[in-house]
Amino acid sequence: MTVHKRIRPFNTSDTYPEQNLDNDLCQAVVANGTVYVRGQIGQNLDTSESVGIGDAEAQAEQAMANIKMLLEEAGSRMEHLVKLTIYLIDPRYREAVYRTVGRWTRGVHPISTGLVVSALARPEWLCEIDAIAVIPEEER
Repeated sequence: MTVHKRIRPFNTSDTYPEQNLDNDLCQAVVANGTVYVRGQIGQNLDTSESVGIGDAEAQAEQAMANIKMLLEEAGSRMEHLVKLTIYLIDPRYREAVYRTVGRWTRGVHPISTGLVVSALARPEWLCEIDAIAVIPEEER
């Protein structure tokens, strides 16, 4: 039997009060020893406050801190990252964002995909990073 563990459930009506949304989501899901982390942005997960407005590097730093925290809450760690997807709204942010991601993933060697998109869910967000990690068998 497959059991899914939901990490930090929320409703989009609370997260995006300015939009007419009502979706039940969560920040991460653990399924069969794999952790899927929702796209993280420059937002404090505990307060929902946007941080690093106008600063892609600061937003990437917050996103990676969120990913680390969510992986740990799910029973995994940064060294168990498998894949990152990095979304930028401007290719000029690539160097600063990737340099930040590189500090957090030194020695881990995950695969990654980078995309430039026209916008993210809020205009102040400059980058978004989602992640997939595993929980090693001996740590389950």
